[in-house]
Amino acid sequence: MNNDLVLVTGGTGFLGTHVIAQLLASGYRVRTTVRDLEREGELRGALASAGVARDVDLALVRAELSKDAGWSDAVAGSRYVVHVASPFPPAMPDSDDDVIRPAREGAVRVLRASRDAGVERVVMTSSFAAVGYGHPPTDDEFDERSWTNVDAPLSAYIRSKAVAERAAWDFMAAEGGELELAVINPVGIFGPPLTVDLSASIGLAHQMITAMPAVPRLATTVVDVRDAADLHLRAMTNPAAAGERFLASTGEPLSFQEVAAELRAAFGREPVQLPVLPDEVVKEAAKTDPGMAGMVGELGKVRRVSNAKARTILGWEPRNNIEALQATGHALRELGAMR
Repeated sequence: MNNDLVLVTGGTGFLGTHVIAQLLASGYRVRTTVRDLEREGELRGALASAGVARDVDLALVRAELSKDAGWSDAVAGSRYVVHVASPFPPAMPDSDDDVIRPAREGAVRVLRASRDAGVERVVMTSSFAAVGYGHPPTDDEFDERSWTNVDAPLSAYIRSKAVAERAAWDFMAAEGGELELAVINPVGIFGPPLTVDLSASIGLAHQMITAMPAVPRLATTVVDVRDAADLHLRAMTNPAAAGERFLASTGEPLSFQEVAAELRAAFGREPVQLPVLPDEVVKEAAKTDPGMAGMVGELGKVRRVSNAKARTILGWEPRNNIEALQATGHALRELGAMR
């Protein structure tokens, strides 16, 4: 237990709420950035559902990744920063740069403010999207040495994750000073959400349970949100994590059919194997839906992901992928998110 102050960006999100809950449970003081200060009651309620007392040392400040305003106050006095927040397009962007630019500039903005405030270390949430895309099919496991090929025909969101992480490492090399950086690269994050404000992955789970008559010809690797949060905390304090990136993944890839069956069974519905959606339907929907657009280039692809580095260096022991999916279905039912 300790009394260090940690800034968490994007604290009302799926992963951010779990990071905050684990930090508070470990005795840290926490400040978090939000775009709407009126969400404090919602956040404290979400944390209470994870067993966190409502009177814990938690403060909210307003700051946006697209603006300089607020960041110097947000980071002031923090020993660590856990940068979870990342823009995700709610609709098809007019251009790829509408997604890539704010992701890149937001990452650098947080790092610059942290350096100027004398923060010891930033742990940044990147993504497997910055690691394993734009490459020929392979049976080998991806590890932290791989980088997504941004010159390949990829969705704007996938490219944005790779560009933003590259920009973060470039900033550190050129201007980082005494600041340290560690990066976490999660695969598809599932597990129990603490609010009904669903993330992209939990929104997908919601659709698989309630609305999807068929699933795309896709596969995914999985990590439980509680384990992803735990890996952030381990990377925050372990001396060996400085200057390193860590993949957060567990188990072999699962087809969307397998994912849907596990989710439906956990929710209490018949775990039927949903039919596969024809590729042509996915491609047509991708013209207007950014989520579907990210699927087109992935149809039929299967990627295996190594978590050996996180296990070896940080002692990380994640739940298995089936536990993560089961927890997702159970939590969605309990939250009443299926009405």
